[in-house]
Amino acid sequence: MIDLTVIWAAIIGFAIIAYVVMDGFDLGIGILFPLFKVGKDRDTAMNSIAPVWDGNETWLVLGGGGLLAAFPLAYAIILPALYAPLIAMLLGLVLRGVAFEFRWRDPAHRAMWDRAFTGGSAVATFAQGVALGALLQGISVEGRAYAGGWWEWLSPFSLLTGVALMVGYALLGACWLNWKTEGGLQRQVVTYAGRLGIALLILIGAVSLATLTLEASYQSRWLSWPGVLATAQVPLATVIVTALFYRSLSQRKDAQPFLWALALFGLCLLGLGISIWPYVIPARVTIWEAAAPYRSQLFMLVGGAVLVPVILAYTAWAYWVFRGKVDSEGYH
Repeated sequence: MIDLTVIWAAIIGFAIIAYVVMDGFDLGIGILFPLFKVGKDRDTAMNSIAPVWDGNETWLVLGGGGLLAAFPLAYAIILPALYAPLIAMLLGLVLRGVAFEFRWRDPAHRAMWDRAFTGGSAVATFAQGVALGALLQGISVEGRAYAGGWWEWLSPFSLLTGVALMVGYALLGACWLNWKTEGGLQRQVVTYAGRLGIALLILIGAVSLATLTLEASYQSRWLSWPGVLATAQVPLATVIVTALFYRSLSQRKDAQPFLWALALFGLCLLGLGISIWPYVIPARVTIWEAAAPYRSQLFMLVGGAVLVPVILAYTAWAYWVFRGKVDSEGYH
């Protein structure tokens, strides 16, 4: 019998990766937005993501919905544990979505909508990072239910992961604008990308070291012999990718810095997978313990086999149609 639980874990993992790849850079542009000159530069930054920003969040819906459908026990435990950061994330996404449209429709209050766009982007990103940190540090579980309090998610580690994700998304945003813009704005974001890359590398190291202190299983996964021979390749690859990132940045390449920045995120997600597999709630609940019945997974997989390729196709088409450099005129 095919292990549909592993297949669904892969689908949800893919949705998370797709979300980081496709929504991370536009949230990062929102975080960097106050640093751009009012007028043409801000309009150009907005136009670079205008055709795709709302479709990018499809993957967030797929990941959350897939977790509920395929791993209902995990959903029932994680949701009450992370109510506060998840609600903050959703409110931030709503705020930035409203601000995105209203800054064009209500030019008399554009400064207010610009602040709302930045605030919504920052809150949504920070909340995502905090939720990830809270999940990694462990959720109190008794039987089949969440056993912790309202504030269990709040800790120095979760705040650190929140800040790290903000820096990471800002890096993606800067690299995206390097790819999509020209002139003074492009030169400005290249400078930001160089600084943010150093900050992100420091934060990756800090989060990685802090993670080893959270659970004994994490140390065992990363440091035990002979497994360390394999896991050591992840930090080595991180150093190599960082060097290639800065090389492409110094050569003033357009697309390469963005792709290398995505590779850094990919290595971070790989490290996350190494730490927690096969748990959906680290050190508490495995994917098999949290899984829905086999028939339910099979029924949903039929729909997923149709919908996921369709989503990928129209997303690829949208990016292809709106390829190339942008300026302050165009989409709106």
